[in-house]
Formats: sequence, C-alpha cells, structure tokens
Amino acid sequence: MSSFTSLNFLEVTNEAGAAPRPPSSTPFSEDSEKEVEATSGKEVEPVDSLNLIGLQQKEERTTLIEEQLSETLEKESDVVSEKSSDFIVFRKCKFAENSLPSQEKNIFKDDGVSEYVEKPSSGSLETDNVKSIHNGNPSLESREGGTPYTPEEKCQDSVGNGESYTSQEENESSEKPEEKLKKTMRVQSNENISDNTSVAHTSLKSCASVGTGFEKNFELNSILSAIRSNGFLEGRAENGAMVEEAWETLQKSYVYYKGKPVGTLAAMDPTAEALNYNQVFVRDFVPSGLACLMRSASPGGDPVIVKNFLLKTLHLQGWEKRIDNFTLGEGVMPASFKVLYDSHRQKETLVADFGGSAIGRVAPVDSGFWWIILLRSYTKCTQDYTLSEMPEVQRGMKLILNLCLSDGFDTFPTLLCAAGCSMIDRRMGIYGYPIEIQALFYFALRCSRQMLKPERDGKELIERIDKRITALSYHIQKYYWLDFTQLNNIYRYKTEEYSHTAVNKFNVIPESIPDWVFDFMPLRGGYLIGNVSPARMDFRWFLVGNCIAILSSLATPAQATAIMDLIEERWEDLIGEMPLKIVYPALEGHDWRTVTGFDPKNTRWSYHNGGTWPALIWLLTAACIKNGRPQIAKRAIELMEQRLSKNGWPEYYDGKAGRYVGKQARKYQTWSISGYLVAKLMIENPANLPILSLEEDKRISMPKLTRSISF
Repeated sequence: MSSFTSLNFLEVTNEAGAAPRPPSSTPFSEDSEKEVEATSGKEVEPVDSLNLIGLQQKEERTTLIEEQLSETLEKESDVVSEKSSDFIVFRKCKFAENSLPSQEKNIFKDDGVSEYVEKPSSGSLETDNVKSIHNGNPSLESREGGTPYTPEEKCQDSVGNGESYTSQEENESSEKPEEKLKKTMRVQSNENISDNTSVAHTSLKSCASVGTGFEKNFELNSILSAIRSNGFLEGRAENGAMVEEAWETLQKSYVYYKGKPVGTLAAMDPTAEALNYNQVFVRDFVPSGLACLMRSASPGGDPVIVKNFLLKTLHLQGWEKRIDNFTLGEGVMPASFKVLYDSHRQKETLVADFGGSAIGRVAPVDSGFWWIILLRSYTKCTQDYTLSEMPEVQRGMKLILNLCLSDGFDTFPTLLCAAGCSMIDRRMGIYGYPIEIQALFYFALRCSRQMLKPERDGKELIERIDKRITALSYHIQKYYWLDFTQLNNIYRYKTEEYSHTAVNKFNVIPESIPDWVFDFMPLRGGYLIGNVSPARMDFRWFLVGNCIAILSSLATPAQATAIMDLIEERWEDLIGEMPLKIVYPALEGHDWRTVTGFDPKNTRWSYHNGGTWPALIWLLTAACIKNGRPQIAKRAIELMEQRLSKNGWPEYYDGKAGRYVGKQARKYQTWSISGYLVAKLMIENPANLPILSLEEDKRISMPKLTRSISF
C-alpha cells in the first residue's frame, strides 16, 4: 500500500482529457504501458451506452469528491499523511514553520529537499520506512521487513535543472464496466529547490502502480480519521511540544546573582513547601549545564551560565567551612547554595551549604568530582581553555584532589566514605567504598589529568594521579565485577585464607550472598556491584556507578558491553514502565528496618530504596551511545515521553515498575527536565558524546598478579 503526504494539502484530480507527455524512462509494468498508450490518443474499443453512462456518473462523482477534498484540506493546516504512507511529496506552499518544533523547522535545504522524517524506536538511527536523501536520490524501504520497493511499486524522482514538477494522468480503459475505476499515478521531480524558491505545485494523479482507488461510498471524514490515527505526525508534534516545554521550564528555573545566571533551582513545585528545593545543587546542575552546552550553537543555548556557575562555586570553596566546632577541609565544595537579598545592606548575598544543613550532616564527597567533570565538559565544548588555566581554577582542582589523595591508613586505592555523601544522601547502607563515589573519583582524576598544568607542584600531583588511576582501575575491574562465572566462583570461595596469594581477598562468606542475586544474574551480562570491603560485598545494582564507569572507561570494553546486556536481559526490573531504577532490589522487611533505620521516605520501591528517577536518563543514554547500543536508550526515552510531561516532571516514581508518581516527589524537578533534554540532544546528535565521555587510556598498565587456587 502507498499513500501521499503533503505539508499543507493534498489534491487529487482526474483529468481524462489532459494532454499526454512523453513516457518516462522509469520501467513500468505492461499494464501501465497500455494505459499510457490509451491516454495517448489511440483508439479504444467502443463501449455500449450503459457502460458510457456508468463511467460518466463515476467521473461526476469523482469530480464532486475532488472539490470537497480540496476545500476541506485547504482549511486544514496540519500535515496530512495516510496510514500506509511510504514516501513524502511536497506541494508548493508557504511552509507553516510555527506549527512545528524549532529543531524541525528548517526542512528545506540548498540544492535539494531534506525530508521530514521521524526517527525509529529501535536499532538504527534512520527511520524504518524512509531513509534520508543522499545526493538527491531517496532510498525507499517498505515498513515491514525493510524490503526495497520495486520500480512498479514506487514513484521515481529524478533531479534536473529548470523544470518544475509535472504529473501525467493515466486512465485505464476497462472492458468490464462493473469493475471499480482504477487510477494510476506517476510523479517526476525535475526541480532544484533553494531557500528562496518554494516547492512547485504537484497535482497527484492516480495510477495503477500505486493502487489508489475511490470506493463508491467514499467519505472524507473516514480518510482524515485514518490519517490522524496513524500517530506519526501527532507523535512528532507531541514530542516536539514536550521538548519545547522542557526548554521553557528550564530557563524559568535560572537563578540570578547580580544580574547574571549562576545556576538552576532544584525544583519549582508551586504546590509544595520550598525547603531546600529553592537552592542550586552542584550535583543537580550538571545535566542542566550539559544541556546548555550541547545547545550552545543554537538559539536558547547558554554556555555562559555554566561558566558563571563554575566560578561562583569555586568562590564558595574558599569560604571557611565549619560545622559545630569542627572545620572542614579547605577543598570541600558546597552541596548547594542560594541567593538571598539583604534588605539591610541593600544587596544580594550567597548562602552555601557544606553539609551542615543536610540530612545526617554529611559533607558531599561527590560535589567536587562533579565540578571537575563539568569544568572539563565546558572546556571540551567551548574550546575555552582560559577558564581551566586560570590560577584560581588550577588551585581549586588541586585542593579537591589533595583531599582524596592524602596519605592515610588505607590499604585499598578506593575512597572511604560515610553514608549519605552522594546522591543517595540518606541511610541506605552505602558507607565504605560505594561504586558511585569510586567511579566519580576515577572520572575526576582523568579529567584533572587533562587540565592540570605541570608548573610548580602540578608535576608531582600529576604523578600521584597517574599512580592512583592505575591502582584504582585494577581494583574496581577485578574485585567489583560480577557476572555468572564470577558469582559461581564466589559461591565456592573458601574462607580464612592467609598470605598475599589468597583468592578470597576480602574473606567474604559465601553464605552471605543474598538469594535474589542467583535469579537476577543472567547467563549473558554482568555489572559492578555496589560495595566491596572486608567480609562484605553489596551485590545490589547501582545505576549511576555503572554508567559513570562506562563513560570514564573505568569499565573495560567487555565489561561495558556486559552491563548493556544485563540492562536488556533485566529490562522489567531495571527499567520497568518508567526509567530508571537508581538501585535494585529494594530493601524490605528486616533489612529495611536495620539498614535504613525505619526511614519513612525510603520505604520499599520508593525514593532511594528502589525508586525510579527519570533524571538519570542522560547517564544511560550516554553510556548506550558510547557502547554502540543507542536503541536501548531510545526505548527508554520513548517510555518517559508517554508520561513524564503529563505527570508534571516529577522528581521520582514509586513502585516496582515505576508506575506511580512518588509519594513525596516534587513536581517540575529541574534535573528531571534537563536530564531528558540531554538525552534527546545526544540521541539526535551523538557527536555530543565526547563532551561527557572519556576514551580508554591505553597507557594504564595492569599489574600481573599470581593467585593460588583455593577451590
């Protein structure tokens, strides 16, 4: 089946007396050649008067239908597309740009026509039924199975010079008057289109090769309803409206200090008390900053806000940080800040939170890492190296790194952390060496390695970074990795091993392996577990840590592929009806009571305890694109687009499948909005990936250790 799409209106005519033109070189079937001969003035066998009257009546009815169709569709401003449409024909018209999303307005290019096409929901980044035009030659494929059309099944377009669209009507002479009047169509394009030249009128004639025919009981409304029920154009318009709404809401969240944008509010829910959601969180601003950077080349993009944010938080780092009678380290970055107006002094002031106002009074370990990562993204995107080379910025990076690289009692290269020091800022059993912090630590080390200058003490610091990167990558890849084979090995571990040749390095008791992990682990796939410390392995899945490990190349290419395999194999558990699970599985019963301390906000499958966080979609999308699996991200984005905007951009969802808006979720959560925008920008233009991704460093050498066999 074939049908036609026009950007303004569709016109079908039946001109039996139209002057013929020379037949095209395009091959047609023998029946089509006979029809051409019939319309070229050759004699046709006479028919009796009854047949002639019947044909005339059909012709009159067709003319009436044409007039109704033309009048109705001229009033319609929507793009009309029939359900079985496999290609697009443009009419000469004034293109209604305002009716389409901004990124889709410019569909007419120099020296050709770019088709307005929806991207597919799986696999390829090209559409499944219309491929993009290359050198003026469109490649058409059928919707089912990707089988190319034969010449008899499609209208061939050719590009010439100085000719307008022409079409020839080919009416079939029928020996049986009771058969339906068949129509054929042939369209030939011979026009170069420039910005100041609109597309010429094209009257679409019916032809046997397309198989379009009018039924006796033809109704215009049924055609229009069938067009709209296709959902293609409405889906595109709806998604475009969602993106436009997201950009507008994001810009409304801007926080200004002395007339300059310095960040975005955490949320703008008018129905809930502000609490600390009226502040600029360092962690939450990262996707907002990335969205502004990726859109910096187009209207609405604003890399200046990222630069202002980086400088303002760097200024706050230099403040004295005191909680009760204890002073925090000089390099600690704030968790958040807000702008207040001092009516007495008649000026704006900044108020920063370094953990003193946070739940549990824990300093944010991840804020400094996110600051370094965003600084590198800004430099990579704008090519503005002056910012990272400023002495103040160089000093800020060194202060953060000195906190993490200082000597202590550690026997592992991982970073020891308290509970609540990252995105999961409540008691959830992540104390020790959580994978999220270790992956961010590694990412920040590699970003700093690229930006630090070797002057003065910089050279010594770079050497310390190189040593730590090597040790940390080996430790994570070796002891945090879990797949079916490794799980079986741990299941068979012997305990109480001594000496450096021990296999069970951390003396993990096999009986401590939770029952759920045996069913959760597929034969194909694997992941980096949540925590590894003496006699303890946290087997839970943490999305942020695994995605950051892929983006920073902390995970090996084989491990990154296995993580993507796991997401596909356990889609219902990790994605469900709304992306994405921050942690899996949820703590329940006795574990929930002992680990969370009866936390009423972290009940099972809610908030940080197995809740669903749409804001994390940008991390998954970036990891999928880097691993060559964009179809996974596209599938997740399509799930989000069904509900996220309609539900008011909530902070999180509850339930095992993420079906319900979170019981305490704020609406219009800014990083839910910006996370979606970053995901869309990367899917539409994968060239944005290097802004937030690092390739594998071949210089990192893995030490070769010999281990004894203890099982």
